[in-house]
Amino acid sequence: MSEAIFITGTPCTGKTTVSEVLSSKLNCKLIKINDLAIENDFVLGIDEEKGYRIIDIEALDEKVSEIISESDELIIFEGHLAHLCSGADKVIVLRVNPDILRPRLEARDYSESKIRENLEAEAMGVCTSEAFEEYGDKISEIDVSKLSIEETVNVISYVIEDKLDFPVGEVDFMDWLISNF
Repeated sequence: MSEAIFITGTPCTGKTTVSEVLSSKLNCKLIKINDLAIENDFVLGIDEEKGYRIIDIEALDEKVSEIISESDELIIFEGHLAHLCSGADKVIVLRVNPDILRPRLEARDYSESKIRENLEAEAMGVCTSEAFEEYGDKISEIDVSKLSIEETVNVISYVIEDKLDFPVGEVDFMDWLISNF
């Protein structure tokens, strides 16, 4: 029986790095959602105003479901769109304080409007909210602001093993939003 773990969050919260280390530690398959979308030609176009790829979420969801149904092992799906797909046994939402997130976004040379949009999304918990609609209590929302990669990997390992629980609603960056906008 396969198990699917989705790791999601706002850009620059550490999803990719953590997922790579975690999949190596657990000796399991890692699928990067963005790569899956590109490789399968699920990119419908580019949002010229925001610079984002527009992804066919329905087609992506079907592909993710197909991969899960054909597998008999643990698979980690990583990406900020992962939570929009179905089939996860657990969803891990990585959260980072916007003051820590800003320099990470700036380092990627994002435009100020894209940085602002991502900071607002993080402060408002958009990924968590969207994931909650689909998955409810299958979600763990982890504030990784002060955790190293190794600490984050260990925490997620415990969540996967049902040894730790991080229920939705404990991470709150609304004060940041109110004081910065």
